[in-house]
Amino acid sequence: MILLMLILPVLKLYLVGLKVLLYQLFNKSFTLPVFPKQIGRVAIVTGGAKGMGYETARHLTSLGMHVVIAGNSEEEGLAAVRKIREENSKGKVEFQFLDLSSLKSVRQFVRMFKDRRLPLHILVNNAGVMLVPERQTEDGFELHFGLNYLGHFLLTNLLLDTLKQSGSHDSCARVVTVSSATHYVGVLNLEDLQSRSCYCAHGAYAQSKLALVLFSYHLQQKLTAGGFPVTVNVVDPGMVNTDLYQNLCSPAQLVKRPVAWLLFRTPAEGASTAIYAAASPTMEGVGGCYLYNGQRAQSSIISYDEDLQAQLWRQSCTLVSFPVEDYGEN
Repeated sequence: MILLMLILPVLKLYLVGLKVLLYQLFNKSFTLPVFPKQIGRVAIVTGGAKGMGYETARHLTSLGMHVVIAGNSEEEGLAAVRKIREENSKGKVEFQFLDLSSLKSVRQFVRMFKDRRLPLHILVNNAGVMLVPERQTEDGFELHFGLNYLGHFLLTNLLLDTLKQSGSHDSCARVVTVSSATHYVGVLNLEDLQSRSCYCAHGAYAQSKLALVLFSYHLQQKLTAGGFPVTVNVVDPGMVNTDLYQNLCSPAQLVKRPVAWLLFRTPAEGASTAIYAAASPTMEGVGGCYLYNGQRAQSSIISYDEDLQAQLWRQSCTLVSFPVEDYGEN
């Protein structure tokens, strides 16, 4: 039984990956249209120092936004800032330290950001880890669940009052969360969210990505019910050639190299849908969507389960010590 619990998530994950690769073989990557300048808007991009996060930060800066790259490596973050400034000398981009695997760090990041009295129009929840050997965060959470999901859950909720104040009904603030196709095979075990009974990195990663979709949909429902000018959307970047795959086993790494060269999206292509959700005029006032390759798509059936969304929300609030009914009201 335990062996099946370990093997099944692996098989499911690779089958999903194969399906995505077949799609990418026969379908071109979404090409971003030209967007109008958006001078004066402020954006935070988690994991914005490299990969898709860097491409997202770079593009938003080119549109005239003031971009804060949030990441856990000061060296990489400052290097990304220098690179973007070399390309766009007038661009407003900066780095601020954020370790999403630490709730203390998340709170410190938000406190420092709010102390500056800046507005916040765009929050891109991009950072993540994948297929990491069993590890716990400093708060005792399984790493995929703690960093990919809980860190972003707390970050978004703590910034929500600023997002609400910054948005208007003709120009909503936006939350864009990066999930993946692995959420389709994710299983949310509310009795064991930390995967302590039987750890499988593939299952833990898929669960964290499903949790992000459930959270995003539930948050959008709350915001809509309250009439707040903030939209929340989820994006699926496809399979992208980034450092996210560094924890693949050796045989998989050997297969991945030629396959990635032929079929994976580039980081710029992978970031295109997140940029579209963050900056496109056609997405104004549109929330609660799952976007793939620049188009609306259906997420997994279970992701639309409102009872499951609510249960996850309540448990998440308890885990991060955030009031269940308080999601940033003024």
